[in-house]
Amino acid sequence: MLTNWFWRSMEGRGAAWAPLALRLIVGYGFLEHGYAKLARGPDAFATILKAIGVPAPHLMAWATEFVEVVGGLAVLAGALVPIVSGPMIVVLLVAIFTVHLPNGFPSIKLQSVDAAGAHFGKPGYETDLLYMAGLVALVLGGSGKFSVDGLLARRRAGA
Repeated sequence: MLTNWFWRSMEGRGAAWAPLALRLIVGYGFLEHGYAKLARGPDAFATILKAIGVPAPHLMAWATEFVEVVGGLAVLAGALVPIVSGPMIVVLLVAIFTVHLPNGFPSIKLQSVDAAGAHFGKPGYETDLLYMAGLVALVLGGSGKFSVDGLLARRRAGA
């Protein structure tokens, strides 16, 4: 009986917070990956892209870094999420089909553990799919109450 009361009292209260949690992890993840590429220099990422056969590797390196950094910031703020999600999903699909697909689904592949610590294999496409699912959830469900998109929607409704 107490558990029924608890769940009924919580019903709907988490709805305002759920998109925020998604935006924080997805936005930060993209921002972190984009910043890491920029910190090493776009030429370093372009060399990787060239090695795996991506056409126009320097242009694609800059485009990917732009999408990851700007898209990550936009998702963190909850601004223009439906617009930035498209290019972000494209980046994830390219990563899946050019790098992760041959490694299978799991992102974590424990190979061995020794005195130096754990040793892992190449990551699969699991994390890319999780990021895509997060972006799709934000597009379909909205950026939430605590977002730039939510603030603009409230202003439009009140105007």
